[in-house]
Amino acid sequence: MNLVEKYLAKAAGKETVSPGMDLSCRVSYVAAHDVTAPIAIKMFRQIGVKKVFDPDRVALIVDHIYPASSEKARDNVWAMDDFAKEFGVHIYQRGEGVIHQLMYEKHRAQPGELVVIADSHTGTCGGYGAVGVGVGSTELAAAMATGKLDLEVPEVVQIYLTGKRPGNVFGKDVILYLGSRFGTDHLVDRALLFTGPGIEELSVAERMTICNMGIELGSMITLFGTTEREPDTAEDLELDLGTLEPQIARPFSPANVVPVSQVAGTPITQVVVGSCTNGRLNDMEQVAKAFEGKHVHPDVNTLVVPASKEILEEMEKRGWCKIIRDAGATVLNPGCGSCFGAHEGLTSARDVVVSTTNRNFPGRMGSMKANIYLASPATAAASALAGKITVPEA
Repeated sequence: MNLVEKYLAKAAGKETVSPGMDLSCRVSYVAAHDVTAPIAIKMFRQIGVKKVFDPDRVALIVDHIYPASSEKARDNVWAMDDFAKEFGVHIYQRGEGVIHQLMYEKHRAQPGELVVIADSHTGTCGGYGAVGVGVGSTELAAAMATGKLDLEVPEVVQIYLTGKRPGNVFGKDVILYLGSRFGTDHLVDRALLFTGPGIEELSVAERMTICNMGIELGSMITLFGTTEREPDTAEDLELDLGTLEPQIARPFSPANVVPVSQVAGTPITQVVVGSCTNGRLNDMEQVAKAFEGKHVHPDVNTLVVPASKEILEEMEKRGWCKIIRDAGATVLNPGCGSCFGAHEGLTSARDVVVSTTNRNFPGRMGSMKANIYLASPATAAASALAGKITVPEA
């Protein structure tokens, strides 16, 4: 068995498993946010159970529409607040952070533990070795009640990383490059496993970025293993990090990827750095380093969104917030607004955006006609300064 299969076998209490097997797995943590939680809460109440499987292992997080941009959004928060008080589960609100970052900071699963979140980017926790599975609200309600999740063992595609990454190449560039290799459907219902000596080139934060976007390639589970190559995988591909250059996804797909150099010079109107993909401290550092003593281009609306209050506070301690503001950019409260497209930074048809978020579908940030490019924080920051898509310095 490979590492993914070993972890799932342990969660299901089985000696061995193989692709295609149906399992009932024990989960370690269950969570939902203000878009998915209200539906899950309604389904939970319809089930009729009187308690969650473990209040300390259930978290509700208000991150997608905070501050509330509508009466409905505010009512959803009240539904979560009422449920948290009734069942004793954790609730995080008022700008504490994005769900995947808060689960890392507040409820960090151990390697091999199963995390179930009603959000498609749950694979983020694979960056620190946990098995993350995104589910719908109905499945989440059942997981809250039982502490179990039914799933089918996936085939595993292994990416064996070697080499040393160039100074202007980051985790975002790695996963975008793989998007250009695989497209959006090759990994559907499969798992993506990273191994090899090259993983030591990537911090946990960079690994979380890679795992966050595994779903954009169709991956059911995305996970970082060890430097050793795993056996028994459906595919085994090798990637030399030293061969990579900065990558960018063109409209309107996260897999419509080319090297940044191919679209360099394209004029832009907005830059967004943040989200559950690239809102961590290392991402903020890239922006602060690029902006120090400089000013963003006058034609570029530049938004910086930390992934949590903890990250924002550390940015303030290090003086990064002042650097970013002095450069003419805006630091927003932690949350998903600019990525999700509910509020904060919505686009119009005239906008051309470079964003570090995970999706660039039509309408993702508001307008169905705005052009959104996806890139690393280093590429985004360099582009904000130049007023056009720019290859960051190595």
